[in-house]
Amino acid sequence: MDSIINKLTEIEDAASAIVAHAEDQKTALDNEYDKKRRDFDAALEADTQARIREIRGKLEKDTSRVLDTQSDENTASIEALRKEYEEKHTEYAREILRRITEV
Repeated sequence: MDSIINKLTEIEDAASAIVAHAEDQKTALDNEYDKKRRDFDAALEADTQARIREIRGKLEKDTSRVLDTQSDENTASIEALRKEYEEKHTEYAREILRRITEV
């Protein structure tokens, strides 16, 4: 009878040791996966930030190019209007006077 109890005790001790070992392995795996997840998240965040910087830089260049083009076009338009005014301001003044005096 004592031998059966001893065997059952040994089996229970072995089972407890197996469970404890499994829990230790589970904890180690949890820690490993947490580290891998944190590393992945950090790498993904770095990649995302790099891509955002790249897109932002391209957008700033494009915006600057568009603004420069518009500025050049506006300057050319203003110069054309000034030239036209210089050439035809007397005509414009006479036309304005004629319209006023017609009424």
